[in-house]
Amino acid sequence: MSGERGVTAERAMIGRDEELRVLRGLLANAADGHGTALLAYGAAGVGKSTLLRAVEDDATRRGFRVLRTSGVETEQWLPFAALQLLLQSATRGVKNLPSAHQQTLNGAFGAVEADPPIHRVGLAVLELLADAADRQPLLLLADDLQWVDSSSRDVIRFVARRTSDLPILLVAAARVDSAEEYSMGVHPDIQLDPLAPEAAAELLDGQAPDLPAPLRSLVLDRAVGNPLALVELPKAVRRNPGQMGDLPLTQRLEAAFAARTDSASKECRSLLLALASEPTAPLNVLLDIAGVLCGSPVSLHALQEAIDAGLVVLIGRTPEFRHPLMRSAVYTRSPLADRLAAHSALAAVLDDMPDRQLMHQAAAAIGPDDALADRLERFADAALDRGKTAAAVPALRQAADLVRDARRRTGILVRAAELADEINDRITTQLLLDRADMDALGPVERARLMVVSDSAAFEQGAPDRRIQDMAAAAAGAFDAGAEDVAKDLLWRAAARCFFQDGDARVRARVTAELDRWDSAPDAPHVLTVRAYAQPYRYGAEVLARLDTLELDPGGGRDTHFLGSGAMGLGDVTRAVRYLAPAVATWRAQGRLGLLARSLAASYARSYLGQLDQAREESAEGLALAEETGEWLMWLSLKANVGLVAALRGETEDAARTIREMRAHRLFLSMPFAAARAQQVDGLLALFDGRATEAYEILAAAFEPGDPHYHSVCRWLLVSDLADAAVAADKVAPARELLADLPELARDLPSEMMTVALAYTTAVLGPAATAEEDYATALAALPPDWTLTRARLHLHHGRRLRRLRRNVDARKPLRLARDEFQRIGARPWLELAGEQLRAAGEAGGQSHANSGVQLSAQEMQIAVMAAQGLSNREIGQRLFISHRTVGAHLYRIYPRLGITSRGKLAAALATLDEGQAAAHGAGPRE
Repeated sequence: MSGERGVTAERAMIGRDEELRVLRGLLANAADGHGTALLAYGAAGVGKSTLLRAVEDDATRRGFRVLRTSGVETEQWLPFAALQLLLQSATRGVKNLPSAHQQTLNGAFGAVEADPPIHRVGLAVLELLADAADRQPLLLLADDLQWVDSSSRDVIRFVARRTSDLPILLVAAARVDSAEEYSMGVHPDIQLDPLAPEAAAELLDGQAPDLPAPLRSLVLDRAVGNPLALVELPKAVRRNPGQMGDLPLTQRLEAAFAARTDSASKECRSLLLALASEPTAPLNVLLDIAGVLCGSPVSLHALQEAIDAGLVVLIGRTPEFRHPLMRSAVYTRSPLADRLAAHSALAAVLDDMPDRQLMHQAAAAIGPDDALADRLERFADAALDRGKTAAAVPALRQAADLVRDARRRTGILVRAAELADEINDRITTQLLLDRADMDALGPVERARLMVVSDSAAFEQGAPDRRIQDMAAAAAGAFDAGAEDVAKDLLWRAAARCFFQDGDARVRARVTAELDRWDSAPDAPHVLTVRAYAQPYRYGAEVLARLDTLELDPGGGRDTHFLGSGAMGLGDVTRAVRYLAPAVATWRAQGRLGLLARSLAASYARSYLGQLDQAREESAEGLALAEETGEWLMWLSLKANVGLVAALRGETEDAARTIREMRAHRLFLSMPFAAARAQQVDGLLALFDGRATEAYEILAAAFEPGDPHYHSVCRWLLVSDLADAAVAADKVAPARELLADLPELARDLPSEMMTVALAYTTAVLGPAATAEEDYATALAALPPDWTLTRARLHLHHGRRLRRLRRNVDARKPLRLARDEFQRIGARPWLELAGEQLRAAGEAGGQSHANSGVQLSAQEMQIAVMAAQGLSNREIGQRLFISHRTVGAHLYRIYPRLGITSRGKLAAALATLDEGQAAAHGAGPRE
């Protein structure tokens, strides 16, 4: 049968030179082992699929193996459907994978009942593709990503972010106006705009060279640079110029495609409608359905007719519409009765595929049908029992369309939104939330809806009103007996009190509601809500109770709650103690979003002098937060990365990081993030010798009403403010700015407050009591706050040197220098060295340790390899391919001056004690 699509046919694209240049460059890089991924997006007909075919041709000529898939609207019910299509020709390699990966892929593709977790599928697919790419570079193509099932889309994104050391290029295309929800998050996306006028004219003249001038002008005007319109509208305008009208471009194209079926036979039209209704059905089924629709047998002649009309192409033995708009044109322009008949006929023949059968029965419904809605809900329940959450969501979505009762409909939508949120499908979650009728909600449904909406999007503006509403909804849920829902929502309200710095009224409202429940005072949610909402009122009690709790270290949720509560109070040692086991739990379970949240507390390690570990955890957490859409944690982790870079003296990296952080859409509504960005900018100014500017930047975070003010987080900036005040001769205004510190430190005796009070008492105190103040401050510091201790020694030594007590100054300056050297705090290390030389001591500054030569991820890999873990074991812990681990080690060896894995432990052991301790429990003085 004619009409099969060639694979390597030369295709010339007009007006896409820059896009092709970029993609050819990425192909060349991938061939050299440096893969990446990107999204091409734009309106219907703008040339996305054609661009993918052009890249496919180029890749084939270069010796790439090409794997492709595409989204189909009707397959969004089927988890991993698009992924299975992508891997269809690569499945022979599954038998070479470790047994755990084989079991995972068998589970994903239906050989077992339950769907495996996304991260396990992603890692198994990554290893399968990495092994295949080791033999031949790979090009992965995913068209119509907006229709790809959420499970496949998540795996595709997982793989996309882990190709940088593999000969794999992944290119996806989506018919969307914005790339935000579909971006691969690796390489800058390509937005395909309409063609420029010259290119549009060239394409039209090439397609319709004999088009009369008036019609040519009409087509150019109405096509507005859309390549598909420039190809298809000339065919329509010759037949009926009047049909161009004032329709939107997409509808004009659909009308043009539909018009091309007008002259088709009844058998051909029936076959096209069957294909439009079930694009993945086998050809024999499509022919049978077409026969039912037209009342007589339909042969392959109808298919050839569709191919000859340019509506359908044949891929192997599978017919496909030449463009998705052709499918929608055929379907929407068919009479309603015919569409319903097509779905009924399909439901009748799909007995062996009960999920698809049910889908077509729902599509064939002509109005509310509570019985069918019940069946859809039962299907969703059964899917959930088998662990197939992604299949339950669309079933519930259709069930909601079929019920009569508004309250039941909204309840189904809320349940579907909860499940969509559970699998991190934020697009579907938001669509479902938008359909919920708030007036039809009961108290429990209202609270559940607020939990899901809080998880799906941290909206900007009016935080106090939102917190108030959340507390009220939590009260309603509690009174209705939904205690777990109420706890979850009230915890989220308390978290907003911290992150968005709620006012005193809403903070009190949250804790008053908690008190009304009469919960156990040691319960993790009680301690966390009180820590977040009213730290100055409850902080001392919460800290005392934290020291008496005995928790299962494997209970990630409780340890995460308590660690994050400790962070909210500024008690970093307790926070690290609780969050470290939470990190281990989430890592073992592959809960990547929760892992990012727990890693967000990595900035605590900066204060503990663990810059290397802070850098590693922050970088890993930042990548995971971006991958999972945890944008609130992304802000926190971005601040961590900027702070660590500043403390290490990497000023350009720090400044760029904070610029990117400030540009995020949530930044202005998150005072906790604004305060921390201000901290980094202030430190950079201070390190650059701009003392007055540094003081002004940091002081802004202490001024109520300033967008950088945070009622709690500001105290983490106190040491930096004091340094800037001394350097800028602003000691008096700094003391005034910190006037309420002593009283608040009594109310909240956390490490942050203790350090702030001790540091400022010594550094900003009167000269008459300086020696006593420094001794008292050093004694008051928590033992693990080594960076702050070194800074106090530096201040003390500088003061003694200014008094010309050079001999006395050398001891604290040596202590400071050695600690900064151990920590890797380069700016202060250089300053301590200068002060020591000025005090008459020459030399003594050792060279930077070799840890600075490794990236954050390389350091993680080096340490794990030195501990004896295999490449596969390391890959499983870091959620990367074992071949990526091998590529990193290949680069690490020469940087450490070694040639083999067996020498790693000795090479790392030569690093100073601080580097080694950063991967253990943390150094102590």
